[in-house]
Amino acid sequence: MSNLEGRRVLVVEDETLVAMLVEDTLLDSGAEVLGPVSTVAAALQLIESEVPDVAVLDLNLAGETSEPIADALVKLKVPFVVASGYGQAGVPTRHANVPVLAKPYAPEELTAALARLVV
Repeated sequence: MSNLEGRRVLVVEDETLVAMLVEDTLLDSGAEVLGPVSTVAAALQLIESEVPDVAVLDLNLAGETSEPIADALVKLKVPFVVASGYGQAGVPTRHANVPVLAKPYAPEELTAALARLVV
């Protein structure tokens, strides 16, 4: 049994194919997927109604930054992973301690990174 089994994972990703792959990977690991959502507004609305156990955030959402989502998750004490083509360099200083998955990443890298956060 995966330690993602039954965990609610928020997926914030603006690229449809990537979002579908992430969702499939998480469902295969037994997680419950919240989203995927592709905008800051949609993500903030979703976490108001259902707080995730963990999240994966694309840093750049069609020119919009996911920083407000990250800030909201920190306030809720929800751990998250940043998935970004920019790597660690693109992560705001206030979130420098957050794990970063450099795109492209393998499905097992995603599940391992999230699993480490929900121990």
